[in-house]
Amino acid sequence: AMLRILLGVKIRYLLIGSYLLVFVLAFFSDPKYLSVAFDAGGVTTGPMTAPFIISLGVGVSSIRSDKNAEADSFGLVGLCSIGPILAVLLLGFIYPGKEGKIAASTVASYANTVEMSKSYLRSLPSQMEEVALALLPVMLIFLVFQFFSLKIRFLRFIRILVGMCFTYVGLVVFLVGVNVGFSPIGMMLGRKIAEGEVSFWLIPIVALMGWFLVAAEPAVHTLTEQVEEISAGAVSTKTMKLALSVAVSLSMVLSMVRIQTGIPILYFVFPGYLFALVLTFFVPPVFTAIAFDAGGVASGPMAATFMLPFAMGVCMAKGANLLTEAFGLVSLVAMLPLITVQLVGLFSQIKKKRGQAAPEKVYKDTDIIELF
Repeated sequence: AMLRILLGVKIRYLLIGSYLLVFVLAFFSDPKYLSVAFDAGGVTTGPMTAPFIISLGVGVSSIRSDKNAEADSFGLVGLCSIGPILAVLLLGFIYPGKEGKIAASTVASYANTVEMSKSYLRSLPSQMEEVALALLPVMLIFLVFQFFSLKIRFLRFIRILVGMCFTYVGLVVFLVGVNVGFSPIGMMLGRKIAEGEVSFWLIPIVALMGWFLVAAEPAVHTLTEQVEEISAGAVSTKTMKLALSVAVSLSMVLSMVRIQTGIPILYFVFPGYLFALVLTFFVPPVFTAIAFDAGGVASGPMAATFMLPFAMGVCMAKGANLLTEAFGLVSLVAMLPLITVQLVGLFSQIKKKRGQAAPEKVYKDTDIIELF
């Protein structure tokens, strides 16, 4: 992804080549790995990686002064999502025929708030360690560059350190809440809705959940702000969020349809990615790069920690296979934005061409033009 920016390679060719390799591996890999493999591409670009990678791409592309620098500043998250998919598909060759079973989890009940508080405290040390290990390499690289190259002024340096502390505390609190309460609640809701008297409301409920939950994704705000800034307002934050909300809502509906019908994941992702790659020939390159980044950021922690457990709960109620049918939701959440955002780019391009093609009104010397 970084070499593409430096060498000015068109993202379209890299994406086509990469996904061609992905689907060749998918057709020969163990089918039980497919849903997990395509989910892996979405969950690895979360609140830690996406904002950092997006900002890194904007910074590196700024050293170029050619006309394509703007388009090349995006696309890193989209390309980084492909690596985990390939890695998990390769596991299908190394460990074929292994059957996985996921035990049904229950929501813990507490007699009082003291017991509930203890459960959060028990989860705190492990989450502190995980976040520290994630942030430490980034922090060390920054300190090395600060000492030898950057020489940032003292006040700005302190501001960055304070920001890192806020990031650490925020991620720890978020992950503790997710692991102790958020994911089990999602699973319980999915199971109760699917097996209860309101099961016919399942599709409308998940559509609304997908529409609103994307707004809670931390990396979505980073992407939409960067897009509006780089495009000088041509792609507004409101337009991006609308496209993402539509995409995630549709992906949730498709996931529930897949669970209820048992349709294999390849029947969804293959035509979906094929259509997205065909669109790359008709939309401006900047929209292609933004779209594939949007797919990565939309499938962040909210999708992995609430929507996926919700789908697992529905699977339990329906008696479906958790490994092959519950998993795959995140991959659909990552795929639909590739289409909706590029369609936004296609419509804006058509609108722009129509505006340019419209002839300007010619006034004669004897015409009176009223300005007010």
